[in-house]
Amino acid sequence: MAKPHLLSFKSTRAETEKGRGARTNATARYERFTRERRDDGWESLADDFQKGTKTEVRFDTTRKIINYINSPYVAMDRSINMYRGCEHGCIYCFARPNHAYLGYSPGLDFETKLFAKPQAAKLLIEELSHPRYKVRTMAIGTNTDAYQPIERIYRIMRDILQVLSDFNHPVSVLTKSNLITRDLDILAPMAKKNLTRCMVSITTQDRKLARAMEPRAPTPEKRFEALKQLADSGIPTGIMLGPMIPGLNDSELESIMERAVDLGACFSAYTILRLPMEISSLFQEWLEAFAPTRAARIMRHIREMNGGKDYDPSWSRGGEVKGTFSKLITFRYRKSQERTGITNLRQGRVPLDHSLFRVPSKVSGQGDLFGN
Repeated sequence: MAKPHLLSFKSTRAETEKGRGARTNATARYERFTRERRDDGWESLADDFQKGTKTEVRFDTTRKIINYINSPYVAMDRSINMYRGCEHGCIYCFARPNHAYLGYSPGLDFETKLFAKPQAAKLLIEELSHPRYKVRTMAIGTNTDAYQPIERIYRIMRDILQVLSDFNHPVSVLTKSNLITRDLDILAPMAKKNLTRCMVSITTQDRKLARAMEPRAPTPEKRFEALKQLADSGIPTGIMLGPMIPGLNDSELESIMERAVDLGACFSAYTILRLPMEISSLFQEWLEAFAPTRAARIMRHIREMNGGKDYDPSWSRGGEVKGTFSKLITFRYRKSQERTGITNLRQGRVPLDHSLFRVPSKVSGQGDLFGN
């Protein structure tokens, strides 16, 4: 039976809401009906636009907190996401399509209708204490940012880090927020035991571009400052360059890496923009508004890197670099590594220590054999 529809949503706003990345809020792809709010000719939506959409936070009652991953495109096998949705509002965020599984739009809903997992630390204790648990490095920040603005209120990431510290569990953290420096008192002692490394994601040094593309993320300057504080605290800290967008920010690759190395970054990684599912239309809407004279050229480059499509992982994420622009960015990245002496994310680093993991006595109820 044909899928019933109301009115298909397509925003006609000339400008995005202040502090938001997405320009539209299309109904989630799994919903039975699609809806549209349309101005009746008397500027009935004008007040709502001026006020903006407020951030709403709901509680997620998940029963598991460790997410096990089986993907040919990433090296990690487990991660923790204590939030769903992200208030940073990065227009390119590859986590946006996940909001459709919750019945919400990957557009504006993704950055305004958030879910927090207040029981995350308790769940983590239970899962790490299981007799059959086998330790591997935990990845945090690979989907939505653990240090997004609502973390200042809920402090779930801090609780998670404390649990990992108590268990001597290795963890890698990726963020684009300087809020991570709040937790130096936990991260630095873990680093002394070789239990943690951190990465700061910096996409551009252009504040105007950053404000438009990552509207509620900290400024590039604050991220550079955070990188320096992490490195100065003895925490192995890397720079994540990405996503590199051909014709928009790729020209900054070398300068970002060089500055990061000067501030103490000791390893690096990069990504090239990918546009799966709804991200493609959201990004193109944003691009037409922010850089209309370059939009067609940028999309042409992106499609060339994906075998003629907006996104094709077999091209853009396969083992062999394909596409002229992809090869060029990869070549420049490697040359920049050679020039700065920085190592790759998965090369030339001492692996985090897995041998120290143990269930603390305050959890197990068992005292230490020697009374310590």
